[in-house]
Amino acid sequence: MNTTALKELLYKMADDQLIMGHRSSEWIGLGPLLEEDIAFASKAQDKVGQSLALYQLLEELGEADPDTVAFSRPAAKFHNSIFTELPNEEFDFSIMRHFLFDTAEYYRFELLSDSTYEPLQQVARKFTGEIRYHILHANEWIKELGDSTEEAIARMQSALDKALPYALGVFEPSPYEQKLIDSGLFAGEQALQNIWQDKISEIIGQTALRLPAWESIEPVYGGRAGHHSEHLQPLLDEMGQVINSEPGAEW
Repeated sequence: MNTTALKELLYKMADDQLIMGHRSSEWIGLGPLLEEDIAFASKAQDKVGQSLALYQLLEELGEADPDTVAFSRPAAKFHNSIFTELPNEEFDFSIMRHFLFDTAEYYRFELLSDSTYEPLQQVARKFTGEIRYHILHANEWIKELGDSTEEAIARMQSALDKALPYALGVFEPSPYEQKLIDSGLFAGEQALQNIWQDKISEIIGQTALRLPAWESIEPVYGGRAGHHSEHLQPLLDEMGQVINSEPGAEW
């Protein structure tokens, strides 16, 4: 087993879930419907819990404890995709990001359910069951808003156009990509992206929304290597405000 490659894989997944969980939590009390407050709260709880499970796997591999890696690293040490750290904006963008990101995560963990690293295989199977409900929720909203009024369709199309380059950044290749594939740890980002594109095209095809040619979209990479937008560090400062107010304290 290539431990360096495995750690890189775990860090980017854990960081994605943590940051996306925080962004989801920002909708609590602000959703357009009470049901959406509850839905985003549930998603946030699941994602933070998933990040904890992945950070625990990293701790077993010799990394620092989950609280330290979650709350004490600067932005440049995070491996989340830039897509996850973007501000929520209005509900149209958040629902589109929810749809694009959670679809990717569902199939990522489905692929990892066959990983040769048994601890990851086990958590991946659990996560797949949890995220299934997230994508059912997202798919319903995309179908509803993407085939609704002229204004709703226009807003969702604008959100889709903005989100797609960042969504493709989720599949930024690892520097250890071939090692992950050869060892059976993970099927690879390109294999995942191919599945994701088919599923996204299937759902969008049931609406009035339009997908551009995939080859025409320039992915926004950088997050996996620690090159982030200006939005991540303020998010981390807010997220770690309590624990970092008393460094070393026992809670």
